[in-house]
Amino acid sequence: MMDLLDILLNPAFWVAVLRIATPLILGTLGVLLCERAGVLNLGIEGIMVAGAFTGWLAVYAGLPLWGGVAVAMATGAVFGLLHALLTVGLALSQHVAGLGITLLATALSYYGYRVSFPKVNTPPTITPFAPMEGLGIPILSAQTPLTLLALLAVPAVGWLLYRTPLGLAIRMVGENPQAAESQGASVLALRTGAIVAGSALMGVAGAFLTLSAFNSFYFNMINGRGWICVALVVFASWRPGKALLGALLFAFFDALQLRLQQAGDAVLPYQIYLMLPYLLSILALVLVARKAAYPQALMKPYRKGER
Repeated sequence: MMDLLDILLNPAFWVAVLRIATPLILGTLGVLLCERAGVLNLGIEGIMVAGAFTGWLAVYAGLPLWGGVAVAMATGAVFGLLHALLTVGLALSQHVAGLGITLLATALSYYGYRVSFPKVNTPPTITPFAPMEGLGIPILSAQTPLTLLALLAVPAVGWLLYRTPLGLAIRMVGENPQAAESQGASVLALRTGAIVAGSALMGVAGAFLTLSAFNSFYFNMINGRGWICVALVVFASWRPGKALLGALLFAFFDALQLRLQQAGDAVLPYQIYLMLPYLLSILALVLVARKAAYPQALMKPYRKGER
């Protein structure tokens, strides 16, 4: 049996951890932006599916890889705008609207794939992003530019939320929209902008899987990553730095269970290893969530002029 210490000392293991964490980082930052503005976005799972599909299809049709990323971002923004219209403009249930977006985006993506490739049994492939071998930084050099983008997005979102007037306004509408309105801020515009920007990040998170981690699109490839991102935001107490830590923690458990399965340990069924990252993440979430200070206006519809 492969020794646990050998796994942890193997650089390839940490390369896998960072690769697994990348879509979680982007998705978690997207959810965090939405929730900081007071809106729960359960459409993330479907938005990631749509971003993965449209980004890959755009590259397959002839756009460059960064063009595919832009298409995925635009796709996420469009679904985010629809979510904002339902939850902010019409003040509908954020839970129901989010689940509806997930079902709609997923169904449209699968339908689009079937229409685009009606007689194809094996998904067509593209040439994905290449590793940044010239970077000269261990572990990071084995990653693609989208991983570097995800890592840079963490301090960027942190700076936006905590070092700019716009970030202060976003946090204010997530805590006390009445107070924000009394100061002349538009709750509708701020919440809509945060949802659109957050959903664009979710679209890029999905595109990472088809343009970087893999080279094709297939059904169920998101595999619950969106729901993990929603939980990681709570684990992170709605802070970007802790969101990065949570994504890396889950990715560590996930990469570890894959290595343990490959070690061929016959003592435990492989299902135990599959459950390992989720069980440990739930435990960490339970321990942290009790002290989490959530945005006070989260999931509370707001209508202008109401008190």
